[in-house]
Amino acid sequence: MTAREILADFPAGGPRGSWPAEEKAAELTAQGQSVTVTMDLDSDQFLVVRAES
Repeated sequence: MTAREILADFPAGGPRGSWPAEEKAAELTAQGQSVTVTMDLDSDQFLVVRAES
């Protein structure tokens, strides 16, 4: 497994209808960065990470 650069993290238990990790990923994508959102089950967080090339 390769190390990934985590750009932001958000707790999984956010308010219903709130998607902060996806919103942050969209913001970074609009700035030209290649990112993805993934779930870290161990920490129960959504992570915005730099996409592997």
